[in-house]
Amino acid sequence: MKKIELKYGCNPNQKPSSIYVADGRDLPVEVLNGRPGYINFMDALNSWRLVSELKKTTGLPAAASFKHVSPAGAAVAKELSDLERQMYFVSPDLDVTPIASAYIRARGTDRLCSYGDWAALSDTCDKATALYLKDEVSDGVIAPDYTEEALEILKTKKKGNYNIVKIDADFVPDPIEHREIYGITFEQGINDYAVTDETFANIVTTNTDLTEQARQDMAIALLTLKYTQSNSVCYVKDGQAIGVGAGQQSRIHCTRLAGNKADNWLLRQHPKVLGLDFIDGIRRPNRDNAIDVYISDEYEDVLRDGVWQETFKTRPEPLTLEEKKAWIATQSGLTVGSDAFFPFGDNIERARKSGVNYVIQPGGSIRDDNVIETCNQYGMLMIFTGSRLFHH
Repeated sequence: MKKIELKYGCNPNQKPSSIYVADGRDLPVEVLNGRPGYINFMDALNSWRLVSELKKTTGLPAAASFKHVSPAGAAVAKELSDLERQMYFVSPDLDVTPIASAYIRARGTDRLCSYGDWAALSDTCDKATALYLKDEVSDGVIAPDYTEEALEILKTKKKGNYNIVKIDADFVPDPIEHREIYGITFEQGINDYAVTDETFANIVTTNTDLTEQARQDMAIALLTLKYTQSNSVCYVKDGQAIGVGAGQQSRIHCTRLAGNKADNWLLRQHPKVLGLDFIDGIRRPNRDNAIDVYISDEYEDVLRDGVWQETFKTRPEPLTLEEKKAWIATQSGLTVGSDAFFPFGDNIERARKSGVNYVIQPGGSIRDDNVIETCNQYGMLMIFTGSRLFHH
C-alpha cells in the first residue's frame, strides 16, 4: 500500500491526515485490524524502532509500552519470578513465553502511564502475549507478525476495533529524514546511533567494575532515551526500564521525575503493597490507581472511612514515610542514563537515593569534575559516551 488515510491528525480539527513513504515506495506497515490514528502511528513507529534495536543489541526479545511518543516502559525478555508475576498481576494459568515476559515487564514499569498504551513487540506476537494484552487497556500493538491464535484473541478487544499493525522488519528508511513545522521543511540525517563495545570504553570513575548486567542495563537506558522526548533520564534494573522521565526543561527535574517513578516500581514490591486485599471484581484501572495513591503522600485519599471500602476488603495500614525510605534504602544495582550531560552533582545525589550504582551519560559539562567526584564519593561507576541522544 502506498498511502493510509487517517481519521484526523493530532487533534480532530487537523484534517486531512495520512501516512506514506515520500519516495513512493510501499508502506512497510499493514493494518490488520482497527483504524490507527496519527498519534497511534507515531507511537507505533517510534516504539518499533526501540524494540527492534533492543533486540539487535541484547539478542533478547524486547517490548515497549508507549504513550504520547515516549516509552512508559521498555524491557527485554526474562523469566518472571513469583514476585514479578504477583506485582504484574499475571494469571497463574498463563504460560509466559519470552516475548510475553518482555511486554509484561514493559507494561508493569508504570501501569498508570501505560493506561491506553501502544504496545510494541520485537518478535511474533503469540497466544500468551495476546492473552495478557487482551485484559489490559491498550490502543494498539505493532509486531513483525502474529500467530493465528494471537490475532483472533486481539481482534476481540475494543468491540473488535483494536488496532493491530504488522510491520516489515526488513524495511530500511531513507538515511535523510524530513518534517514540516509551520510550512517549513526540516531535514536531517536519521539518528543511526548504535550501542557498541566502544560505548562502554570510557569509564571515568575510580570504580571500573562493570558487570554484564550493568552493561546490558546501560544499553537499555541509552536506547530507551534515544526514543524518549527530551530532556530525558532513564533508570534501569535487571533488563527493564523502571523509571522514564521525559520532556522536562530542567535536567534535575527530569532526574527526580524518573527517580520517583523508579521508587514507585520498587515500592510496589513492598510486602504491604503486595498484601493489599482488594474487593472482588475491582476493575484493573481502579486497582492500579489505588496502588499508586496508597504509595504516595496522598494515601489518605484511599484510606478514609467510607472510601476504603470501595477498594479494599479490609482497611490497609498506611505505608509510612519512614517505611518507604527504609525500603528504598535497601535497593541497589540500578543504572541511570541521561540523553545529555549531567550539569551538576545533584543529579547523582538524587539517583543514589534510588539505589543507583551505575551511571551512563555523554559527559561534556564544564562541571564534569564535580559529577565524577560525586560518583566517586559513593563508589559509583560512570561512563562518558560522548554521544548526545536528544529526541524531538
